[in-house]
Amino acid sequence: MTLRRALGRTGLDVSAVGMGTWRTFDVSGPEATAHAAALVAEAVASGTNFFDSSPMYGRAEQVLGDALAPRRDEVVVATKVWAKTAEEGRAQVERALAWYGGRVELYQIHNLVAWPEHLALLEGHLEAGAVGAIGATHWDPAAFGELERVMRTGRITAVQVPYNPLEREVEERILPLADELGLGVVVMRPFGEGGLTARTPAGFDPSRYRDFGVTTWAQALLTWVLSDPRCHCVIPATSRSGRPSENAAAGDPPFFGPHERDEIAALATAP
Repeated sequence: MTLRRALGRTGLDVSAVGMGTWRTFDVSGPEATAHAAALVAEAVASGTNFFDSSPMYGRAEQVLGDALAPRRDEVVVATKVWAKTAEEGRAQVERALAWYGGRVELYQIHNLVAWPEHLALLEGHLEAGAVGAIGATHWDPAAFGELERVMRTGRITAVQVPYNPLEREVEERILPLADELGLGVVVMRPFGEGGLTARTPAGFDPSRYRDFGVTTWAQALLTWVLSDPRCHCVIPATSRSGRPSENAAAGDPPFFGPHERDEIAALATAP
């Protein structure tokens, strides 16, 4: 299964490295929104075409929608419904569809909040053609049992979960089940919310990974995720110019084998 197949109605190939918008796109004012638009333009120019947001992220959904408007047909939008009530969820979906040109390729239920109600809502939009595919997300391993139950309903085709060398709980049950069911997997928090990229490990030698196209520690972490074939797209966020291009470069094979993955994991978890 590829994420493109999981997304159903979109005809676009999905880039292996996408862009998340948590914290980085919750901005206002002409200078900040112009910077966000420049980051999107850089990402698209570098081959990124998958962009993820949520109403949980403040203004990020609208800021992203404005930035994507000139190139909407070139990209895949993934956003989320995050509401305690069905009424609030309907309002969120209506706003997002307006911001994204009347369609969202992947609509996800954020952290499984009120998921039975929102799943029914999204299925209606799926039938109407405004939504291309439905997914579910959660960041907390304590909720993975519930996420499994949603995955087994047969009513979603993608999940979004955290995965990095410090957070590997999805290897136990979520990734095997996604593979078994043929679900697309979007990976959040590849940098451990920035903790893994706060410093480059002293033992990291990029020349060892030159054959994989890796030249930076951040690229090594992204390649580590994508080297698991059950992971289809990883969505790092950034507010720094140049980083979208750096991140996108990690999306091309060849990817790491077991030995290289073990090396990177050891470097990432070393004291």
